[in-house]
Amino acid sequence: MSRVNDVGGQQGFGAVHPDPGEAPAFQADWEARVFALQRVLLGRGVYNLDEFRDAVERMPPQDYLASSYYERWLAGIETLLVEKGLLARE
Repeated sequence: MSRVNDVGGQQGFGAVHPDPGEAPAFQADWEARVFALQRVLLGRGVYNLDEFRDAVERMPPQDYLASSYYERWLAGIETLLVEKGLLARE
């Protein structure tokens, strides 16, 4: 069964237009913080990359499609921290 993130070969998502000037890696400061948090949690063995990817891919389709790249990362991190009892959903 495919998930919403599995869009390979699907139509209707529009063309990809890479920025010839190569945009900065982060569009906002919070994105850099999410990236750093991800690195720390992986490095400390809180979860592994497969768990993280699965958590992102389990997002409800409407949320996944409406979220930016790092919003998806943050949702995956939050999901795993709640599932592992390190963070309360509230």
